[in-house]
Amino acid sequence: MIKIFDTTLRDGEQSPGFAMNIRQKILLAKQLEKLGVDVIEAGFPNASPEDFESVKLIAETCQKVEICALARCHEKDIEAAIHALKGAAKPRIHVFIATSDIHLKHKLKISREQAIEKAVMGVKMARTFTSHVDFSPEDGTRSDRGFLIEILSAVIQAGVDTINIPDTVGYMTPQEYGDLIGFLRKNVPGIENIIIATHCHDDLGLAVANSLAGVLQGATQIECTINGIGERAGNASLEEIVMTLKTRQDLYQATTHVDTTQLLATSHLLSQITGQKVQANKAIVGKNAFAHGAGIHQHGMISERSTYEIMKPEDVGFSSTHIFLSKHSGRHGLVHRLNELGIDLPSEKLDRVFVKFKALADKKKHIYDEDLILLSTEGEYQRKFELVSLEVISGVQQTAKINVCFRMGEQKIDLVAEDNGPVSALYNAIATHVELPGMLKEFNIHACTPEQEAVGIAYITWQEEEGVVWQGHGADTDIVIAAGYAFIDMLNGRDVRQQKLNKK
Repeated sequence: MIKIFDTTLRDGEQSPGFAMNIRQKILLAKQLEKLGVDVIEAGFPNASPEDFESVKLIAETCQKVEICALARCHEKDIEAAIHALKGAAKPRIHVFIATSDIHLKHKLKISREQAIEKAVMGVKMARTFTSHVDFSPEDGTRSDRGFLIEILSAVIQAGVDTINIPDTVGYMTPQEYGDLIGFLRKNVPGIENIIIATHCHDDLGLAVANSLAGVLQGATQIECTINGIGERAGNASLEEIVMTLKTRQDLYQATTHVDTTQLLATSHLLSQITGQKVQANKAIVGKNAFAHGAGIHQHGMISERSTYEIMKPEDVGFSSTHIFLSKHSGRHGLVHRLNELGIDLPSEKLDRVFVKFKALADKKKHIYDEDLILLSTEGEYQRKFELVSLEVISGVQQTAKINVCFRMGEQKIDLVAEDNGPVSALYNAIATHVELPGMLKEFNIHACTPEQEAVGIAYITWQEEEGVVWQGHGADTDIVIAAGYAFIDMLNGRDVRQQKLNKK
């Protein structure tokens, strides 16, 4: 069993752009507990009064998981950690001191002997409060191996229960890091009774690989973060580590306590709290992690899922695989999506629709279901809705007012509405008039060119109360008008789809 030591709230939160307030930290800590991590490193209590308070409240709130506080091998740091953790059901203290000569000489300005004295003092002091004590030799991967044996032997005798080996600057390769873990297991007296942990940074993009190399050499705890956030290039990504262990049990022969179906939800929560989006191609939790765009891949997926997927999207929290239609898609992908929409075309008509689909896909980035419906029903249905005119009046610290005229069938409708913004005023007015249930779920504007007069393309997703989703897009140099066209496009796609269902 591999223990998952999550340091999102400590090392992760230290990185620029990822700072969280106390309320947000407690919210994320609750989700981490739900996720099933073994340890939450809640913060560095002596760093600031707010850090102390957040560790204290998390310790009092999350009673099912070990709550860890970080401390340098300084008495004041450890005192702060002890006081912050008094309400914890399962307290843990993580003490550290730098051990590489470059850190000892230029940062701490102490000798190796003094470092050992401070390390032993730190462990013994932490042990007066809890038997669950981690020790980290900071910059351990650039430390002299002989000195590592010496200082680790000393802290083991002092009563530490976990030794963590940090690749603080992300310098090592997997082969080197695995070799170091193996070397320490063979040469440090008493280490056979101690948990060996990894803590790897991603400066060379090797944090996950290094952590897993450590597992192969006997490490049984991994320090990691959600979405891989952390100092500089980040830490080892929790979701990548957990899913690698799960997917390749044949190689690692190890499991974790993590409920992997909560990975996506946890990733999204962190993204919402920090405002930092996850890159689309991020392994496991990126929006493209289970999306297939190439025709060859789509054909393989439709025939047999395992051709291009080594794990199930449902296992990490996605609802399903996504066959993404684009200019790279082939006939199999198109037919598959049409069939999912309930559209079964004869061969001759399918040929025509496929040609039109390819032409449309060359012109636009996003192919929506509504595009497919309109392509497959071209000539059968008239567009019921049309935006005729739109006038917006808005100002600083004023509600926005819109005058809109749109066609619904043969009828022209004029509406006046006010709201906090012009788009919300426009959407609420039309949705209320046409009795459209649900709410706006996504709204994105993209510029086609970098110039000031660039055409803006609006993409929207509207979700009805029963969970049905409709999408639309529109383009104009005025982004409010583009948003209006997108809403009308969505209404037309919805109307055509409903007409098709009524015919059946």
